[in-house]
Amino acid sequence: MQVILLERIANLGDLGDIVNVKDGFGRNFLLPQGKAKRATESNKAEFEARRAELEKQQAALLKAAEKRAKDITGFTLEVKQKAGVDGKLFGSVTNFDIAEALTAAGHKVEKAEIRMPDGPLKTLGEHNVTVVLHHEVTADINVVVSAEE
Repeated sequence: MQVILLERIANLGDLGDIVNVKDGFGRNFLLPQGKAKRATESNKAEFEARRAELEKQQAALLKAAEKRAKDITGFTLEVKQKAGVDGKLFGSVTNFDIAEALTAAGHKVEKAEIRMPDGPLKTLGEHNVTVVLHHEVTADINVVVSAEE
């Protein structure tokens, strides 16, 4: 399936690129979320007419993400969980827990923006977590997991 990208998508292309994607990826993800349109002649003409507007929107999103990153970079978040004597948690701290705690602390973050390459946190202590606010903007935060009393 050929599609026109309406925004930059990692590992696929930039705004305005016409790319071939698998049918399921296009039909189930790109088209419903408004990230792409089918590459028909009428859609190509419509895209060229709206190109400046879409580029302006993407620039505004990037600027907003940079501002959010500036606010959140270096932030230390404390999360309390029940833990055993040996320092292992009963359960784990997931991206959902971190996003919820960050939102409670005044930083609007979605759980999909939290990147935890080693999986959920299962031990007490300090952990570095990456928050991806935009394709080009990331912020690192410290998550301190402490024992609940």
